[in-house]
Amino acid sequence: MNESQPLSSALRVTARALLLGDRIDIIGLERTDAISAAPLAFHVGQGGRVALYRYGVAVMVGLSPLEEEDVLAKLKDRIVGARLRKEDEIAVLVIGGEGEDRVTTGGLIALKELSDAHFLVFSDALAKSVALGRDEREVNGVLDKVEPLANTLARQGRPMRDRREMLRLIGQALGVQHRVSGRVAVDDKPDVLWDRPDLERLYLRLEDEYELKERAQTLQRKLDVIVETVRALTDIIDADRSTRMEMIIMLLILAELGISLFQIILWHGH
Repeated sequence: MNESQPLSSALRVTARALLLGDRIDIIGLERTDAISAAPLAFHVGQGGRVALYRYGVAVMVGLSPLEEEDVLAKLKDRIVGARLRKEDEIAVLVIGGEGEDRVTTGGLIALKELSDAHFLVFSDALAKSVALGRDEREVNGVLDKVEPLANTLARQGRPMRDRREMLRLIGQALGVQHRVSGRVAVDDKPDVLWDRPDLERLYLRLEDEYELKERAQTLQRKLDVIVETVRALTDIIDADRSTRMEMIIMLLILAELGISLFQIILWHGH
């Protein structure tokens, strides 16, 4: 499709990336109509396609509402950490015409054809985008909790004494960090590019459109700030506890010396 060709004359298809939970268990879901095994992708109905990503995202294109409901119903028992409120991201594909595959200025994904390889390339980018959206919200939530702790330290000269709460915040931050670097693996390109290197330019354009690398880097910087801040606060709490413990021990020693001295004076008085 070239730039001069009106996009309104081409077929438009809606793709939807749906965040179902923390993870999708795809073991045992092998299909004869599979497009790929990692991610597990397959055909549905007349021209529909579905890709399931282990980090909890399903990408669907060309499905009717009934077909979509049927796919989600079959996945219900395989979703780990299911979300009551499912988050999604929508992309509009414009299929047909001549020229290069590209992302238009209006955010439309223009493809010469909707092949299985094209589907795997754009579904990878769309799935990563919606997963990053979840992680960004979680990290911002943790930052909102860390900020008052830092403000309390600046205002009072000592942090809050709830060390367990701070350790819980560290755990949340590390959990998101593991998901971004391990499960989602934003820097990893889809495996289909090994067989279709000609589609790498399309993937790079999609990667740029959804700002995947920039968002992952920003997320990592926020995670580093959270972990460093909370660890510093817990170190201060530990140091404060150690100081108080030393003072208590010194007071006990002084009290014992005082009692011993009193007993000596009392014994000499007799």
